[in-house]
Amino acid sequence: MTKADLVEQVAEAIGPGITKKDCALVVDGFLNAVKLALSDGENIEIRGFGTFKVRKRKTRMARNPRTGEAVEVPSRSVPVFKPSKQLRARVEKIDEIGF
Repeated sequence: MTKADLVEQVAEAIGPGITKKDCALVVDGFLNAVKLALSDGENIEIRGFGTFKVRKRKTRMARNPRTGEAVEVPSRSVPVFKPSKQLRARVEKIDEIGF
């Protein structure tokens, strides 16, 4: 699903009271708010959907696949998503249906 598909589905869910252009502004605003919060190190919790967090990865050793030389990978912050129980249960139903 692309952002355009998401905008279309949200516009259909809201109904005829909003244009796709206005809906695109809402979707962009939401995504920008998520980006800004994560870049500030904040967590975002959406009940029934999941939690977006920033985690710190530790420094680790890796190998250069071409030379086999050991290389140190520095620590860094990465965004992670943890789905809610409701979302996990809904996705598990896909396995039962056979997708």
